[in-house]
Amino acid sequence: MMNTTTRTATRDWATPLTIGTFALMGVTGVLLFFHLDRGMQKFVHEWGGWLMVAAVVVHSVVNWASFKRYLRRPSKGPVVIGLCLLVLVGSSFLQPAAKGASPSSIAMKAVANAPLATVAALFGKPAEQARADLAAAGIALPDTNASIHSVVGDDRERLGAALKAMARAPR
Repeated sequence: MMNTTTRTATRDWATPLTIGTFALMGVTGVLLFFHLDRGMQKFVHEWGGWLMVAAVVVHSVVNWASFKRYLRRPSKGPVVIGLCLLVLVGSSFLQPAAKGASPSSIAMKAVANAPLATVAALFGKPAEQARADLAAAGIALPDTNASIHSVVGDDRERLGAALKAMARAPR
């Protein structure tokens, strides 16, 4: 257990750090939700979350006696905490209703299913150069009218390798 001096020193930085990281997470979370984030805000939000977790753990340890007293007396606190835990558990198992494919997956499917001659133009290459690049990556198309999907099927890893090979600068 912590002595009084250590507890006071820890509280001196744990409480402001908890409040500060909460503000950071709240503001960056709202910006991300409304797609108004700029620069490094997503990065700061994700990694700042770890700092907030640490701050809350330390804050909870330092204030454990008060926390236990709070939970023992009749109040709405335990109900709110229980509901939040229930939402957490539910969010891990429930899936939202499907809204259709994402724009990026629609684009990927279109590129994979298009004839190589069409896809090569997207990468600024002649169709035969694109076919040679794919062959060098182990993806052999019979001709430039074939699609990448006709060879790789639904294998997303091979599709990624094909697109990476197509994106390489011409030799």
